[in-house]
Amino acid sequence: MKYVSEFRSPEIVDALLKEIKHTVKGNWNIMEVCGGQTHSLVKNGLLNMLPPNIQMIHGPGCPVCVTPVNLIDKAVNLATEHNVILCSYGDMIRVPGSGISLLEAKAKGADVRILYSPLEAVKIAKENPDRQVVFFAVGFETTAPANALSVIHAQHEDVKNYSILTSHVLVPPAMEAIMADTDCRVDAFLGAGHVCAIMGMSEYYPVVEKYKMPIVITGFEPVDLLEGILMAVKQLENGEYKLENQYTRVVETGGNKNAMSAIEQIFEVTNREWRGIGEIPLSGYGVKEQYSAYDATKKFKIDIAESHEDPTCLSGDIMKGKIKPNQCPNFGTRCRPAQPLGAPMVSSEGACAAYYHFNLATELVEE
Repeated sequence: MKYVSEFRSPEIVDALLKEIKHTVKGNWNIMEVCGGQTHSLVKNGLLNMLPPNIQMIHGPGCPVCVTPVNLIDKAVNLATEHNVILCSYGDMIRVPGSGISLLEAKAKGADVRILYSPLEAVKIAKENPDRQVVFFAVGFETTAPANALSVIHAQHEDVKNYSILTSHVLVPPAMEAIMADTDCRVDAFLGAGHVCAIMGMSEYYPVVEKYKMPIVITGFEPVDLLEGILMAVKQLENGEYKLENQYTRVVETGGNKNAMSAIEQIFEVTNREWRGIGEIPLSGYGVKEQYSAYDATKKFKIDIAESHEDPTCLSGDIMKGKIKPNQCPNFGTRCRPAQPLGAPMVSSEGACAAYYHFNLATELVEE
């Protein structure tokens, strides 16, 4: 197949669903890691089409959702107290911190700008040499190359008034944290295809061997997801565990060497706090010391009080797959996109937003 429309073909979807129903015998819980996959499953109605003995569990694969409250508060502090031009992807500006969001800071007069690329922020810095410009560098491995390149470009252009506030998180350590949890009920994973397009597949082989659990690297269209589910189900029914690649049209085993080189030049692996989950060792990127001039946390003295999440928000349990969004008592009542308690109701990849926008308020609640 060559065209996106073919990966949305009703005929192929129907054939795959029939094969899944013919293949599955046991009861299996499969976690899709990426929020983009969650949205595709919900938007296309696939959750209702799968056999009842296959339960899809929604994982923590939304970088906006797992950005800790403390970093939101730091971004707001930079915008309001340090008079920087704070640049960010659009999803981040409505995410609640422990105080106000970046959108509310913008409404109060802070210079907060929504961009599509960190290289735009470097351009803004060049055009405003008398102002400090900070890009809120959020994402999984997928966005890390562009953020690394912005630092490389700023250094090459001798732009000294640019820096990044880093909140990069890594997928394999999060998957390990889920598997190591004593309450884990996941039987297999659908891996995030776009992450593997950057990083390749090598990091997943030891995870499969350690936890004896199937991982299928999967794309985002309905046919991709159903093929990935079918591949996982076949392994589970046969008592196998191995790493497979459904997303072969995009993912190569070795990944993107140029992208990985840019990441390696600017970032180093560090411990990272995940909103709603806690600290996961060696699960994020931090700016290397030799590039500290471009690290906003070192460039500015950010003095904020201890940050706290809303104690009534259950986003942590949702992102660990312990409950579905519509099993949260605040879903659609106290927590809605216009007034969210947590990031999963705001982000375009958040599971709560997917359930809300596609009217799954009452469906799919497990007994």
